[in-house]
Amino acid sequence: MAERGFFGRRSGRPGLALFLNAGDPPLEHLADVVRALDEQRVDCLELAVPFPDSVTDGPVIRESADRALATGVDLDAVLGFIRGVRHELRHLRIALLVDWSHSVRPQPLPDFLARVADSAADGLLVHGLPPRLRPSLVDGAAARGLPLVTTCYATSSPEVRAEAARHGTAYVYLVARYGRTGVRASGGFDHLAPVLGELKTQAAAPVAVGFGVRDRADLLALGEIGADAAVIGSATVERVEQALVENLDPAEELARFARSLRPVTTGQLTQQGGTR
Repeated sequence: MAERGFFGRRSGRPGLALFLNAGDPPLEHLADVVRALDEQRVDCLELAVPFPDSVTDGPVIRESADRALATGVDLDAVLGFIRGVRHELRHLRIALLVDWSHSVRPQPLPDFLARVADSAADGLLVHGLPPRLRPSLVDGAAARGLPLVTTCYATSSPEVRAEAARHGTAYVYLVARYGRTGVRASGGFDHLAPVLGELKTQAAAPVAVGFGVRDRADLLALGEIGADAAVIGSATVERVEQALVENLDPAEELARFARSLRPVTTGQLTQQGGTR
């Protein structure tokens, strides 16, 4: 794959990352989903190794993780899945999300990082990493050429935000608000503009915004304040759940969702009966 930024802003709109738990849909269907997202030129799939009882996730993502865990999906299965599908992709990148306690702690950190690098994952986000281990993660990932996703809140201290900007080599994930996933941000995203501008002056990697991002209007709003990308989690998982309940093809449903996030063109507006 040619070298480029993790996300590509096109015509002033931010790049796009969608979140899914590996195993929801089941892995045998997830490969078709990944190919469909690649065809739709979604920039990134945040693919989580499912873990229970996440304190940062709302019911939609927690229930998705429980469904995936019930099928027996674990770190080995997810790394094998990425290894098997990654060579087919032409645009989509895969950022692996793992929980420290559930997926990383049972093994030495260097061994874990070597396994992730071997899977050809494009990036790594470790949820719940103890702060004392952050230097080991940063140094170990750099030694293996494994890009890191770092996170911070809009309400984090300037020192914490600067550290996230310094160590993010895949992208910096700016969490729009404190709380759990799945709730639309009240009052929009304009309040993020100063923090976003600060991060972009400090970070070499793109800055993506997530939590409360659900639709095209949210993407456009984030583009207006200069976000390099948007991360959509619960709204993506909801489409998977709906597809499974209604016996629909998850790949087709997520391709349709990805298309709905694109800006409407003049031609589309004309076909819909004019502009307004």
